[in-house]
Amino acid sequence: MPETSEAAQAVATGTKRRRVLLKVSGEALMGRESYGIDIETVDRIAREIRAVTDIGIEVCLVIGGGNIFRGLSGAASGMERATADYMGMLATVMNGLALQNALERIGVTTRVQSAIPMTSICEPFIRRRAIRHMEKGRVVIFAAGTGNPFFTTDTAAALRAIEMGCDALLKGTQVDGVYTADPKKDPTAERFEQLSYHEVLARDLKVMDLSAITLARENAIPIIVFSIHETGAFADVLSGRGRCTTIS
Repeated sequence: MPETSEAAQAVATGTKRRRVLLKVSGEALMGRESYGIDIETVDRIAREIRAVTDIGIEVCLVIGGGNIFRGLSGAASGMERATADYMGMLATVMNGLALQNALERIGVTTRVQSAIPMTSICEPFIRRRAIRHMEKGRVVIFAAGTGNPFFTTDTAAALRAIEMGCDALLKGTQVDGVYTADPKKDPTAERFEQLSYHEVLARDLKVMDLSAITLARENAIPIIVFSIHETGAFADVLSGRGRCTTIS
């Protein structure tokens, strides 16, 4: 198993194609708010992404929708699961448009591609077009998950990372890696430097869902978990300096 930063260093030093997918939860866009989109937080995340594109790394993203609507919560409240999931997908489109706006205000050309066609506001997901956008230096935001109910945005992130031929899938979370327990609730929780896909599944670590981990394992895409709230962490992790956990 590689050292924690090896996969990231390979991306940053040009030994691979230098293309990564960043998965950001919808909750990360809330900042200190309890609901919705905090513009200051979105602007900060946009600056983090620009710092990475400025060093020549191609970036695509998948954003969750939990800050606006979560399909599982809607289903738990009695709503039909498929309907609730479609509503959650629409929330991810809203988040994608917000981040696109923030990126373009700082000079980063961005495209939003939705798995559910809505051509008045964004492009439909077309794999070859998305790859071409990234080759031209554009950031591509994949919205609406996989376009199917019963699949999470974690699974969508793994799927898109594979389709785009990404060298790594980076998951920006609330903490700086994977821990034995929630470090915000358990001060004795220990952070892992590295894990195998099998260990994540065997220990039932809540990093990403089962489908996402399985897809990453079957296609040998390393998952790098880091804190999206730490300034400069995205670029630091890709240069091998940041605190993170690598799953490979």
